[in-house]
Amino acid sequence: MRQALLVAMVLGTFPPPAAAQDPMPILERSSRIYQDLHSLEATFDQMVDNEMIGRLESHGQLYQQGQSRMALRFEDPPTEAIVMDGTYIWVYTPSATPNQVTRMPLPSAPTYGLNVLSWILDKPAERYRATYRERSVIMNHAVDVIDLDPKDPSLPFVRAAVWLDAETGLPRRVMLLERPGTIRVFTLWGFKLNQEFPPDTFTFDVPSGVTVVDQ
Repeated sequence: MRQALLVAMVLGTFPPPAAAQDPMPILERSSRIYQDLHSLEATFDQMVDNEMIGRLESHGQLYQQGQSRMALRFEDPPTEAIVMDGTYIWVYTPSATPNQVTRMPLPSAPTYGLNVLSWILDKPAERYRATYRERSVIMNHAVDVIDLDPKDPSLPFVRAAVWLDAETGLPRRVMLLERPGTIRVFTLWGFKLNQEFPPDTFTFDVPSGVTVVDQ
């Protein structure tokens, strides 16, 4: 019941008004802005809700350069990380799986590994049926809320919603209803754009005593 209520609140359950705004120009503008970025850094909060394990919250920094290099460096839980180095995805979550890191080959488009922003903002017109929901506010920023129904069966979620900054076009929040029934909400702020990152930003150094598990 808790999860059903959360889905209703975040994805919405009511049909749009008859004269609803066309969401595609908004999505395509955000897609162009995102694709033109050399790099992106932001602070994130993440909430994951699953009926089996309950609700988990985390916080940290997102670094991204292109579609194949991304790092989530967690501050809470500390030391945890998800890193895409251009060849592999490294998932290090000792709070859930102690003393091991999972390594898997980075898949090609259209899934982009764990790059959530590329899932949403690359070729949105081809990959989604979109519905404009409303104009809202996140952290004093006006946002356009758009619901997304994936056309692409390779995407690892069945529904999504995105909150796009009305001024900058950047995503302030992404919500995913994943398979099998997990809800993920990703909120971003404190953007830093087109800066140069240190060479080790997208490198995962395996901690001493940690086993690498290939998938």
